[in-house]
Amino acid sequence: MRCSGPADYICIVKANARLNSRVFPYLSILNNTRMKWQRLLLLAPVSVVLFSCVSSKKFKSAQAQYAELQTKYSKLEGDLGNCNDDKAALARQKAALESDNGNLNGKIADLNKQIDFLKENNTSALRQLQDLSVISSSQAESIKKSMENMGAKDAYIQTLQQQMAHKDSLNMALVMNLKGAVGSMDDQDIDIKVDKGVVYIDISDKLLFKSGQYEVTDKAKSVLGKVAAVLKNQPDIEFMVEGHTDNVPYAGGGVLQDNWDLSVKRATAVVRILQKQFGLDPAKMAAAGRGEYRPVADNSTRDGKAANRRTRIVILPQLDQFFKLLEPKK
Repeated sequence: MRCSGPADYICIVKANARLNSRVFPYLSILNNTRMKWQRLLLLAPVSVVLFSCVSSKKFKSAQAQYAELQTKYSKLEGDLGNCNDDKAALARQKAALESDNGNLNGKIADLNKQIDFLKENNTSALRQLQDLSVISSSQAESIKKSMENMGAKDAYIQTLQQQMAHKDSLNMALVMNLKGAVGSMDDQDIDIKVDKGVVYIDISDKLLFKSGQYEVTDKAKSVLGKVAAVLKNQPDIEFMVEGHTDNVPYAGGGVLQDNWDLSVKRATAVVRILQKQFGLDPAKMAAAGRGEYRPVADNSTRDGKAANRRTRIVILPQLDQFFKLLEPKK
């Protein structure tokens, strides 16, 4: 707006008024803005101080938390290692258990087979018992009587044992009497013994006969007389005279063909002397030839052949008396 002269004063005043009305709001805004910045500048140092204090506390707290977390992490790492070790040990145990389980399954299978076998046998045994249990009344009565007689049977067996012991005692007495009668004969020429309840008198071939012959020598007759004296005092005794040879074939000729004949002839020669010269009952005697087939030693040696060439007198057990013992008493 242009004003000139005094008349324009009013114009200037109006113009200022209009200018103020336009400029004043902007000035007011500027003033407000300047005041805000002043307040901000005043508050900025305080904020910086406060911010620095809060950050230091948080930092220390964070450090503490970090240290704590680090400790927990280390502990967890240790626990993890232990867990891995335990896992490995459990894996080994699992493998071992699986192996044992396989063996155990095999053993269980074997045991089951055994159980089945035992069950089958048990069933069979039960069937057999059932069959056996089906007995008649007469059979049951017979079993009952047998049970009642067991006491008597025991006593009977004890009696038999006592009689057998008595017989053994008599045999031992007979042996002692024979040895006493024979006297100081060489043990290689005559042997008297008891074997399984039987008395044997073995007389060597060189004492009784010459080689390959069956005639009794005079020296042997005196020995046979001593034996006959003991046997004559036992009238119930029966005995057998056996002739034995070695395995050398007989080559003497004549009526004898082999060792069988030679052994028999030697046995009968002894029996005749006991009967005719010493008076023994012929009904109580028997003669037999064994030949070479009952050796007592090895025929491959000279001593063995000499031991096999012998004449044996066997005191026979009294079977009739033994059978009498077996008969039940009336």
